[in-house]
Amino acid sequence: MSKTILAFLAIFAGSCVLAACSTPSTVTTRDGRTEYSADAPVTDTDDGFVTYQKGGRDVKVNKSEVERIEEVE
Repeated sequence: MSKTILAFLAIFAGSCVLAACSTPSTVTTRDGRTEYSADAPVTDTDDGFVTYQKGGRDVKVNKSEVERIEEVE
């Protein structure tokens, strides 16, 4: 019985990780531009930038230039 529970927990944890990896978002800058990204932008960097991917390339925007970040449902 405990092996079944462990297997279930492992599958559940794996699916949660996969679900967390894909969070489409919009990044709106103070000058009015809205950029769409397939994944949630990385905001907790030491260099002061918000980083996200667009068209397979990493895009960096200064945190002070970002007005808001929203998840797309």
